[in-house]
Amino acid sequence: MTLKKITVLLIDDSAVVRQVLQALLDKEPDIEVIGVASDPLFAMDKLARQWPDVIVLDIEMPRMDGITFLKKIMHERPTPVVICSTLTEKGAETTMQAMSAGAVEIITKPKMGLKTFLQQSSAELLRAVRAAAQARVRKLAVVASPVSTPAKLSADTILAAGNKESMAQTTERIIAMGTSTGGTQALEQVLTALPKVCAGIVIVQHMPEKFTASFAERLNNLCQIEVREARHDDRVMPGLALIAPGGKHMLLKRSGAYYKVEVIDGPQVNRHRPSVDVLFRSVARFAGRNAVGIIMTGMGDDGARGMKELFDTGADTYAQDEASCVVFGMPKEAIKLGGVSNIIGLHQIANVIKSIK
Repeated sequence: MTLKKITVLLIDDSAVVRQVLQALLDKEPDIEVIGVASDPLFAMDKLARQWPDVIVLDIEMPRMDGITFLKKIMHERPTPVVICSTLTEKGAETTMQAMSAGAVEIITKPKMGLKTFLQQSSAELLRAVRAAAQARVRKLAVVASPVSTPAKLSADTILAAGNKESMAQTTERIIAMGTSTGGTQALEQVLTALPKVCAGIVIVQHMPEKFTASFAERLNNLCQIEVREARHDDRVMPGLALIAPGGKHMLLKRSGAYYKVEVIDGPQVNRHRPSVDVLFRSVARFAGRNAVGIIMTGMGDDGARGMKELFDTGADTYAQDEASCVVFGMPKEAIKLGGVSNIIGLHQIANVIKSIK
């Protein structure tokens, strides 16, 4: 039986980017680039002839910017979109707007050395396109073929596992959340529904370096609680959500009667930095049954083993249900490992957090 290929449309005003991206994608047996366009208006002509499974989209382009085009697509015919954007402070904020509008993945690119960067980042690009093809913004019957990827490291490379009786009950409660593809929209829905005072929250959202600060700032402007990118030694406090910085691992530690976070370097775990497994393991070790673990939409299995470790300490653990996930990968793997106490819809997660005293 012939494998159905993931069809891709590339939209970028840089001829070099279009050329390199097309060459990288076309080498894959399960991906086919069906068109390239230098701006959204040219892309519309191609879309009229054939609609792709995934769109790879730049932000800053002539005649029509990427966000305007993205909103138009999501309104008329929702399609998985991968943002391929230059990393600048302004660009990061713009990309956050794009994620809020429905983009499911981000690939970052520098202003200089684009060709070399894109070639060296081919594994990230391929992962993003395959993840987007599985996103539930539109039902896609696509089965990706195996791809050669670097060795997958576990949380053992960052922190040894604790025992099942990690921490006696105290009055300090912690909410630990992990998410990836589709998580920016999901976290916005949950955090904006929380009252000003709730249990302290620590979050890993798979996101590139420098984007997490803009993401946190945007949420902080929308939420009653305070939301910010975590800094090393930040104290976890009620009414505060700390988001792990892109490119760094975040761990929970105990400091006397309080919790704080450590923000550290280290190898990728489950091919991610920050890693949900690293956060969840640290929460299991230093908070144990005082914690609540929540694993949400995302591709892959990062967080599944850490969720089981949390469950084994007696912590309450929740997984977002398949119907409300953009990609059901991470929750599904946590459920399969037996680390989930409850499976709930996205709309129920804020109520769970509100109930934690």
